[in-house]
Amino acid sequence: MVNYGMFTGGLGFHYGAEKIGLTVIPSATGNTRRQIEMIQDFGVTAIHCTPSYAMHLAEVAEEMHADLPTLKTGLFGAEPWSDAMRKELEKKLGVTAYDSYGISELFGPGVAFECEERNGLHIWHDCYLVEIIDPATGEVVGDGERGELVVTPLAKEAMPLLRYRTGDITMKLEDECLCGRSQKIGRITGRSDDMLVIRGINVFPSQIEHVLLKIPEVGNQFMVYVDRINHLDEMTIDVEINRSFFSGELQDLARIQKKVVKELRDALELRTTVRLVEPGTLPRFEGKAKRVIDRRGAS
Repeated sequence: MVNYGMFTGGLGFHYGAEKIGLTVIPSATGNTRRQIEMIQDFGVTAIHCTPSYAMHLAEVAEEMHADLPTLKTGLFGAEPWSDAMRKELEKKLGVTAYDSYGISELFGPGVAFECEERNGLHIWHDCYLVEIIDPATGEVVGDGERGELVVTPLAKEAMPLLRYRTGDITMKLEDECLCGRSQKIGRITGRSDDMLVIRGINVFPSQIEHVLLKIPEVGNQFMVYVDRINHLDEMTIDVEINRSFFSGELQDLARIQKKVVKELRDALELRTTVRLVEPGTLPRFEGKAKRVIDRRGAS
């Protein structure tokens, strides 16, 4: 089952799947209940979409009391997502989740993909020359150091690109993979333009997601608001309470809030304001999740 729309991901996976003899069920975002019914009716075994939409799909399936026993594989990409979210998706959907990477300027999907080992994404080195640079200086960084992915495609003709800055943050991994393939990068942790600098500390939304998914009382649904108050940067995070833990009791809410604040402070080394909200309150995203509203420019 492949997710289409006004981007290259759906068609890229469509043609690739047909090339190896798979049957493709074209789909699209929206009407999630119908998507679940399609998975059941057609006995869909694999799904391709953004991880945030996959999580939404899992939530709706739970509300519908719908079992998806045929679903075995999830191919997720188009936005950064953490290992904690991978585990949550695998638990909720019963799939083995793989990370894929691609951008529209470079043929869309399939620039890099995880193998069965799932310990990094393999670049198709006969098609792309990759570098990792410091986004501030443009200097190449060493293996294992995080930086911005720069790609030179070797096969483009109509629109050649040289050292194209993707804005995506990753690192080169030089350790050998058991699958025998080489040219490996780490999973995308964020974008250089996604990164928040709060009082001199770099913060990525994926870090916040990773922390929240380790706390059973809350889920992965959150929104970040950044303001400048009295010349200081302040970060406020709205977090949905897990439906199974929501009681409405003030004592319980205070305990959960205190726990979330502590875990975020320990992970980010930054004090944040946390507001707990009811389940289903925050927006769901059918495309790439937009979880940060930076209002400092308006202050």
